[in-house]
This record gives sequence, C-alpha cells and structure tokens, in this order.
Amino acid sequence: MPRGFETRRVGCVFSPDDVEHMVDGPTLALDAMGGDNAPDIVVRGADIALERLPDLKLILVGDETRVRPLIEKTKRLRNSNYTLIHTDKEVAASEKPSVALRSGRDSSMRIAINQVAEGAANGVVSAGNTGALMAMSKFVLRMCPGIERPAIASFFPTKRGETCMLDLGANVDCDAENLFQFALMGEIFSRMVLGLNKPTVGLLNVGSEEQKGSEAVRGAAAKLRETTSDNFEYIGFVEGDDITAGTVDVIVTDGFSGNIALKTAEGTSRMITQFLRDAFRSSWSARIGYLLCRGALDQMRKRLDPRRYNGAVFLGLNGISVKSHGGTDEFGFANAVCVAADMCRYDFLDKVKEEIALYGNSESAALTRQTSVAS
Repeated sequence: MPRGFETRRVGCVFSPDDVEHMVDGPTLALDAMGGDNAPDIVVRGADIALERLPDLKLILVGDETRVRPLIEKTKRLRNSNYTLIHTDKEVAASEKPSVALRSGRDSSMRIAINQVAEGAANGVVSAGNTGALMAMSKFVLRMCPGIERPAIASFFPTKRGETCMLDLGANVDCDAENLFQFALMGEIFSRMVLGLNKPTVGLLNVGSEEQKGSEAVRGAAAKLRETTSDNFEYIGFVEGDDITAGTVDVIVTDGFSGNIALKTAEGTSRMITQFLRDAFRSSWSARIGYLLCRGALDQMRKRLDPRRYNGAVFLGLNGISVKSHGGTDEFGFANAVCVAADMCRYDFLDKVKEEIALYGNSESAALTRQTSVAS
C-alpha cells in the first residue's frame, strides 16, 4: 500500500501540493480532462482498467464538479483507493504547445505529469493535446541521457503479428540523428515488449532505392548501415505497404509521416467494418451469410480494432508518459492505462535507460571513430 493512502478517505480531493510520494505501485496519474470526450471516457476507462488490474492505484486530475459525479456512477473506481486532485484548468486541443507550456501550469495535464516527477505516480496517461503532452513531459520529466527528442511509439497489426512504429506524431521535423536515435529506442522497445531477440529495423521512405528520400532519411540510413550490432538488424528502406505486411519489426519515421500512417490505418479499419456491415444488411441472404460466418468476422474485427492498440508511449523521456488517442472511447482509454501499468510493473523505464546508456554510448563512439577514419 502506498505511503499516505492508509490515512486518507477513499476518493478525497487534494490540492496538488498535498499528494504524498508513493513508493510502490503501479500508481498512475490520469489527465481526466484530456480528450474529445473527457472526462466521461477517462473515468469509465479507469473503471474498466481496474477490472483488468484490480491492484492498480489511480490519481485523477480534473474538475471535481464534473469528475466526481461520474466516479460515483462507476462499479469499481468509486470503491478503489483513488485520489482526485481538483483543477478547473485544462489544455485545449487547439492550443499551441508553447502556449500550453507557459500558461498551463495549473492544467490537469501538467499536474498529472508533475505527479510522476514528484514520485507520487509511476506514470501518466493523457488523451489530450499531443504536442502539449510532449512539450510538458519533456520539460517536467526531462530526457534520458543521450536522447535529444522523445518519440511516440506503438504497435500496428500486421500479417506477421505486430510491428512497432515510431514516431507517430511527436516530432513533425526530424534530422538524421533524431531518426537514428528513434531506431535505437524502437529496437529496444520491441525486444523488451515483444520479446524479440534481434528485431529487424527499416526506415519508412518513398522507395527502397538508396538515393530516394529526404536528406534526413538518407543520413539516418547511412548511420544505421555503419552501425554493427548483435541486438538488431537494419534492413533498409521500407514503403507504406510494408507496414501491414510486417516486413520489419520496427519502422522508423518522422512524426508527420507516422501520424498520417496511423490515422490512415485507423480510418481504413473503420471503413472496412462499415463496408462489411452495409453488405451484410443488404439482403436476407446476406444476413443469413453473416450468421454463418459471424465468429470469423468477430475475430477479424477484434484483430483490426484500433482500440486494442491504443496507448502510445513517449520513448526517450526520464519517466513513463502514455498518449491515448483523443477520439477513443472508454475501452481504448482503458487499454492505454493498461499499457502504462505494464510499463511501470516491469520496470521498462529502468531497462531502457540502462540499455540506451550502454548501447547508445558504445555505438556512438564506434560510429564517431568510423566517421573520423573516413574523413
């Protein structure tokens, strides 16, 4: 039991300065006001997450007048050891990250992130403004040594299973060094989460030929080709159709292309679902056909459901920060909460920091030596 929870009334409201440090977990801070349908989906999602993980401890940050009535309607959350921190400030979806960073100190997003920095929580989950979450997380939690920018990483369903892809929207513009570091973090993430011994890595590009692509992509490819490692294998450039084909285990790209790929995949999934629904409603024989293949269709729908893959992780931060899709429902948000809980439960952050420190430093030194010799 976290220190301080024994003496507190379940569901008490505290000021941000009152929350004591918690030494065991997992304890997660939730931005209750972030997302298109907050705080409803956040509260309901937290309740679903508690069904999956009964030992989870939650700190909800948001407007008490809106959040409290929703909590009272839940089955599990209202009877759990949750803490509610009141603030009526929130970061708007359209707010610029720089503005949010300056003026959002009392916002639900910032206070939730502060819980991690202060040791009150092991991780933070928000469905709010992606740019603001990245900027605030980077400012408050800081970066892991040797990493310049955080990258949003998540998994795509593919023909071969799952593929890790980053960046999915944190950095619109990236240089060669950023992409190179994303590749290192992505392969570590893939090895630890998917249990792969030697994941394959590819750079997303407009073609597989070496001369194609932007200067940043070609520069990152040169760095990866020059890097010899027993932990991953660089395959080369991959194209858009390689994402769902599962050609590689880790796909590296900038946040602009990655976010477009993510939203396209989600939209395509919904479109196929709608097409199938319309087709099976078109006639009585089609309805009978649906009944005959209902089990197989449900299996396909579950595999393609973007809510199953909701919960993207900011890699490279000195803390666990998980971004939920802003338009998800309670089931998707619950999955994001579970992703953060798993990251905390298995000491993911410490393992990444250790491997980045050893792996990144040694390879950077080797790469520097190779560059010096070449020049």
